[in-house]
Amino acid sequence: GSGMPLLSVPKEVAVGTAILGVAFATGMLAGKRRPPSPATYTETGKLRLPRNSPLRQYILDHSLREHPVLKKLRLLTADQPWGRMMVSCEQAQLMANLVKLIKAKKVIEIGVFTGYNALNMALVLPDNGRVIACDINEDYAKIGRPLWKEAGVEHKIDLRIKPAIQTLDELLASGEAETFDFAFIDADKESYNEYYEKCLRLIKKGGIIAIDNVFWNGKVLKPRKDDLAAQSIHRLNEKIFRDARVNISMLPVGDGVTLAFKL
Repeated sequence: GSGMPLLSVPKEVAVGTAILGVAFATGMLAGKRRPPSPATYTETGKLRLPRNSPLRQYILDHSLREHPVLKKLRLLTADQPWGRMMVSCEQAQLMANLVKLIKAKKVIEIGVFTGYNALNMALVLPDNGRVIACDINEDYAKIGRPLWKEAGVEHKIDLRIKPAIQTLDELLASGEAETFDFAFIDADKESYNEYYEKCLRLIKKGGIIAIDNVFWNGKVLKPRKDDLAAQSIHRLNEKIFRDARVNISMLPVGDGVTLAFKL
């Protein structure tokens, strides 16, 4: 091992970019600088405290326990042009804690990117646990795969490069309905409702579906007619609020995450 205690948080977690594991940080958009406020949205859609906030650094210093290989992948991902698409590390830590809490063995992830959250969940799964990781782009996943191996969990991550709907349909067709414990949805927003419905069929009673980006940079407040992503997320938020099949919590973490607990 690296000898780095998991409780220590390297300063690059917050230095300059304050990426919190999410972000390819470009700073404020040119000409649109705003004074810090108690809570604001970044241009990358993450609800956050100002990046120079002592409270933000306190949160990091007193809660983040990032595995050394996770940290390595986070920093690698931050260097990618679309690094901002990565789930925030404090949100990923919450997902891992939920996976552990319900003693999950079978997990679905829709939207893998470089595989930070797939690795995050694989690290807490038992040795016979599996993450069915769905994405249509293998290029980014190639960044994470060597680190999955370095962390000793590559065998727990089943990467399937094809449209996620196809993978979910294949799982249902092969008799795997109600056999999964946890699902994390973070892919194309226009398909969120379909992902949600299929995951609800695949998840066991007592299982959890986590849906990312439910704030969509605040655009769900007044979705524009030409913003299909904001409209889709807003419609799903309204639907899940009334969905008697689940209990829910919508949390202001990252760009908003809804936890749906299947009844």
